[in-house]
Amino acid sequence: RENFIHLCNPHLEKMKEDILYHFALGTGTHDFPALFGDVKFVCVGGSPSRMKAFIAYIAEELGLGGPGCDYPNICAGTDRYAMYKVGPVLSVSHGMGIPSISIMLHELIKLLYHAKCSNITIIRIGTSGGIGLEPGSVVITRQSVDATFKPQFEQVVLGKTVIRSTNLDEQLAKELMQCSKEINQFNTVIGNTMCTLDFYEGKAGDRIIEISAVVCVTLLNRLEGDQISSSHDVLVEYQQRPQKLVGYFIKKSLGKV
Repeated sequence: RENFIHLCNPHLEKMKEDILYHFALGTGTHDFPALFGDVKFVCVGGSPSRMKAFIAYIAEELGLGGPGCDYPNICAGTDRYAMYKVGPVLSVSHGMGIPSISIMLHELIKLLYHAKCSNITIIRIGTSGGIGLEPGSVVITRQSVDATFKPQFEQVVLGKTVIRSTNLDEQLAKELMQCSKEINQFNTVIGNTMCTLDFYEGKAGDRIIEISAVVCVTLLNRLEGDQISSSHDVLVEYQQRPQKLVGYFIKKSLGKV
């Protein structure tokens, strides 16, 4: 069954052109179905360089590229975000924090809608701190909570407070966990993630707070401190673990394992 993107904004259908300003893309200047219509997996992360590295990694894993291949930035007309594509995989950077990722997600969902994409899986890959976990452990987020430990995202829209659930796809979490068991290379757990509006004061007094995460690798155990002490080479290897897990999931979903 084809599950297409559904939007709640009826006014989009009346617009002659929808400009995705922060992507430097628009329906009047770009053929979205031709460019993105085959996308099935969207991976997002904070760092542009990390998302470019991921697209190079997944291209090689899927047999769609190799060492030395160049992957142009689709959003080259702006320095706000970076976007890369290979086969059915789209890789997008979102910067740091809720406001930045919110802008990106609004335009990303509209992009997928205009491209007439169906059966889409969106996964964030990145890094975080952890509590009671060894550095290098990979955490698959079951639920995100706000700074008051509530599983919700609160936003003011037209002067009114709108509260949305932050529950994630439980079946997807289970599938990712199964993939980790099949890889059997690093410790993986399913857990909750706290998301705050800032990096320092918003997490004062707490040890499990991040500004965003879905499938992330822990760089430290906050029960033992808040300073990252691992070497650069070790941190690089840690940061590749979510990519390996998500890459394996994509390969398995496409029947390439």
